Amino acid sequence: MKRESKMAVVIPCFRVSRQIVSVVNSIPAIVDIIVVVDDACPEGSGKLVAEKIQDPRVQVLRLKKNLGVGGAVLTGMRHAVQCGADILVKIDGDGQHDANYIPFLVEPIMQGKADYTKGNRFYRLENLNKMPGVRIAGNAGLSFLSKLSSGYWNLMDPTNGFVAIHARVLGQLPLEKISQRYFFESDMLFRLGTIRAKVTQVPMPAIYGDEVSGINPAHLLWPMIKWHGTSLGKRFFYNYFLRGFSLASLYLISGIILLILGGVFGLGYWHHYASLGVNAPTGTVMLVVLMIIVGMNFLFNFLSYDMASEPREVIHSFLPPTFWKPEHNNPDILEFLTPNE
Repeated sequence: MKRESKMAVVIPCFRVSRQIVSVVNSIPAIVDIIVVVDDACPEGSGKLVAEKIQDPRVQVLRLKKNLGVGGAVLTGMRHAVQCGADILVKIDGDGQHDANYIPFLVEPIMQGKADYTKGNRFYRLENLNKMPGVRIAGNAGLSFLSKLSSGYWNLMDPTNGFVAIHARVLGQLPLEKISQRYFFESDMLFRLGTIRAKVTQVPMPAIYGDEVSGINPAHLLWPMIKWHGTSLGKRFFYNYFLRGFSLASLYLISGIILLILGGVFGLGYWHHYASLGVNAPTGTVMLVVLMIIVGMNFLFNFLSYDMASEPREVIHSFLPPTFWKPEHNNPDILEFLTPNE
């Protein structure tokens, strides 16, 4: 592995006091900087790290208020870039990610083959035996929604938070617009798609301990559908109308119009002839069916084009470096700690 690049690991902390010390101690030696972000943790995870860890690579940021996993991660990543990091890795503080896989996660970025990498727990079928059935079903549904909203059709496991990104790519993202809580991972993919960054997935095992999720899937079902639907509309508008107009744009417009017309006319004619107590003329039925079939064919052609248009070129090699103000000046930071302070 090439070592020209400086690497940082960012660990968001919230109610992980039982696991955080072992997680920090598990970070391999190839990592240059370890940024622990205490996201207003009521258990004082950041203070615990500062007291227990003697690793000189470790820096602790403590937030005034809880920003959510996205807010904590982006705060830590900005700080790591200020410290000179070129590649940024995010790993959870609850021990669900195996730090031994960090070298494999960053390898595609270091070799110039990817801008952003994600862990994939579904690559090996043997890993599914360790995963609860509810999570498998939920992740399958979320994967499909994420494919639609982001345009990365080859990716699975969109909620996996074990990720790595090149600092120059991070600098091109509108960080202030990225969702800071439940949709952080999905929103990152959507934003990466808007700048045509290349994303690669890295196989790794699933680890489940005694952590308890505070997320109720039933309460998030409608917000998920709404968020992904909004992102899908934005992506289609950006890629096929605002930034360019192609045959795929015509497929999309024609398909939607024909499906709407077929549905409206079909229901209208059905109601009209049903009220008369007679069967609709064959020609009328065939016209409605034809509009629906042709409309669906146009949309399938559009999806085929969209799948083939997934970003495949690495962009970080020609992007300029981005600089942020030091996180010490950020009003959301309460204090900056060093181990054994």
